[in-house]
Amino acid sequence: MGLISYVKEEIRIVRERDPAIHSNVEVWLYPSFKAILWYRLAHKLYLKKHYFLARWLSQRTTRKTGIEIHPGAKIGKGLFIDHGTGVVIGETCEIGDNVTLYQGVTLGGTGKEHGKRHPTLKDNVMVSAGAKILGSFTIGENSKIGAGSVVLSEVPPNCTVVGVPGRVVKQGSVKKPWMDLDQTGFPDPLSADLAKLDCEAKVLLRRVAELEKSEKVRTAKEEKYNDPSYYIQAGI
Repeated sequence: MGLISYVKEEIRIVRERDPAIHSNVEVWLYPSFKAILWYRLAHKLYLKKHYFLARWLSQRTTRKTGIEIHPGAKIGKGLFIDHGTGVVIGETCEIGDNVTLYQGVTLGGTGKEHGKRHPTLKDNVMVSAGAKILGSFTIGENSKIGAGSVVLSEVPPNCTVVGVPGRVVKQGSVKKPWMDLDQTGFPDPLSADLAKLDCEAKVLLRRVAELEKSEKVRTAKEEKYNDPSYYIQAGI
């Protein structure tokens, strides 16, 4: 694909996924559009072992856009970064096609280890605002990561992950379309757990009340039978 064709394709992707863009010219003001274009150039320099120039261009782009993409990362077609401020993509990240990232997303490592130390995102993955994916593992295709989640382990395909640490709360065999960018329909496992605890607590309180009532009745009977006046009144 030539440069002009590539730029046109990137413009189409931005306009398709961001309703706030009203014209092709406006796309040129979009931070993620600039960041991705400059990343492609930096990545070519990186592959040719021009590491200093690649990092210089990458850091310059970070200062201009607020989006940090290491030139060594491998990124497929159709990456869309909405808003983008605070997005960090590490050196050994691998990102498939039609992936969507929102502001504040980190695709990072967990320490100073060498080799593959950043996550792999398969095709059609969506990572919501503020989510952190840390470590060398794979997020399966068509999966969604909820806002603010911290994912530390592998995620199968077609899953929804929420929470800290992130856990799978939904898994389906039906492929989700990559244009499904809904960020509000995630299950809430914390609320479900709290509701379950509340229900169990009510059952326990009811059982305790029943036991206390039974104990009071038994104590009253014992006191009655231990009182000599009871037998006098009963003529025993």
